[in-house]
Amino acid sequence: MLNRIRDVRKARGLTLADVAAACDPPTTPQTIGRLETGMRTVSIDWLERIAAAMAVPASSLVTLPDRADVPVAALIGSNGADAPERPRTLLPPQPQPDLIGMVVETAQGDYRSGDELWAQRLAPEQFGRAINRDVLAPRPAGRFAFGRLIAVDGSRIQLLPTTPGARQQVLAEVPWLAMVTMLVRRP
Repeated sequence: MLNRIRDVRKARGLTLADVAAACDPPTTPQTIGRLETGMRTVSIDWLERIAAAMAVPASSLVTLPDRADVPVAALIGSNGADAPERPRTLLPPQPQPDLIGMVVETAQGDYRSGDELWAQRLAPEQFGRAINRDVLAPRPAGRFAFGRLIAVDGSRIQLLPTTPGARQQVLAEVPWLAMVTMLVRRP
């Protein structure tokens, strides 16, 4: 079993301090760093705490023999593409209980027909995490609104639709949002 805490943390765009603060109970960035590098033994309890802090399944923090990882061939930066200095892998997408899927049937904004969107379901107290992100919001009678979340004001949210020229939407009493976290574009 190989520890993949650092790879997952970086893939989610989190710092050591972010993960340490999100642990329950909170810990120090140094402790997370020691667990990542193997300087401290990672117990099942630590795996579960760190996984919860990063909102991923604990199994994604270790390399398992029955799961194929995606090797990173290049890092794309300001100077072009370079080989990584050390071997790295990407997490293959894994379904989680709080994920919602969407399929784009008609191109709009940055999305093309056939794109698959994976979104994380958020409770009202988490809506602030989705500011300036694309979200799906439920509406009455089984309908939905989709667009960029531009403001949260109490129980009201403001969405900017992805289609050019569309008017801003204001929705009240939204029970949940689904924040787009991954785009899968097939060739």
